[in-house]
Amino acid sequence: AARRDFYWLRSFIAGGVAGCCAKTTTAPLDRVKILLQAHNHHYKHLGVFSTLCAVPKKEGYLGLYKGNGAMMIRIFPYGAIQFMAFDQYKKVIKKQLGISGHVHRLMAGSMAGITAVICTYPLDMVRVRLAFQVKGEHKYMGIIHAFKMIYTKEGGFSGFYRGLMPTVVGMAPYAGFSFFTFGTLKSIGLAQAPNLLGRPSLDNPEVLVLKTHVNLLCGGIAGAIAQTISYPLDVTRRRMQLGAVLPDSEKCLTMVQTLKYVYQHHGVRRGLYRGLSLNYIRCIPSQAVAFTTYELMKQFLHLN
Repeated sequence: AARRDFYWLRSFIAGGVAGCCAKTTTAPLDRVKILLQAHNHHYKHLGVFSTLCAVPKKEGYLGLYKGNGAMMIRIFPYGAIQFMAFDQYKKVIKKQLGISGHVHRLMAGSMAGITAVICTYPLDMVRVRLAFQVKGEHKYMGIIHAFKMIYTKEGGFSGFYRGLMPTVVGMAPYAGFSFFTFGTLKSIGLAQAPNLLGRPSLDNPEVLVLKTHVNLLCGGIAGAIAQTISYPLDVTRRRMQLGAVLPDSEKCLTMVQTLKYVYQHHGVRRGLYRGLSLNYIRCIPSQAVAFTTYELMKQFLHLN
């Protein structure tokens, strides 16, 4: 029983570390994505690479990591809850509902993603507000100040949950498809070419795990497919979260209004999918690092 108790904790740590490594790798791309998605007026005429060059010039190199502190505080519990919940939901769906194979991965992945998002959403809200600020025009002085301001100025606790709807709606296909694709690629790979793609796990030689570069590749493909499906909802979420900070916030109160507004004003490519190319660049290494770190941490903490 003692080993089982610590299993929760170890699984929590593995997921948290995986999330933090993945996010820190891509933090500068995250900041640029938020600036582009919501058309920040300092950078709105620029593309992805010119913004990446302009931010350090305007705000110094640390400007690329703006909002990263709030991100780390959010992403540790987020990654931990998501990976841990995924394992738990998978067991429950298999035992209680008798569903196995690829479907239970898809369901468990979606449920795990939604659980993690709801638990850590206020931190995401604060992080986006901090990342959208440009040097010299600070409305929020830091994480705690941002929390206080949103709470007092934007309707108390509910202020922290603006944009939750598109997040949950987008999260189901996103988390579902990324876990589903990763799990499917992993099981097909190990079944078809165990010697080429797999190697024995360090903590349990009877369990085959993917070689690191194959793991990275599968994680990356999983991320790319999932991203494309749910990207417009990500744009919607960011605009709703920035609500009070953006000039046209009263037109973007609900998910449908926001989607319509972005589509009418900016179209598909420059609106609903603005920053997608950056998202691939950002998401593929991020997913790849997350899945690979998690698999390594699983071996390191004897979770196999």
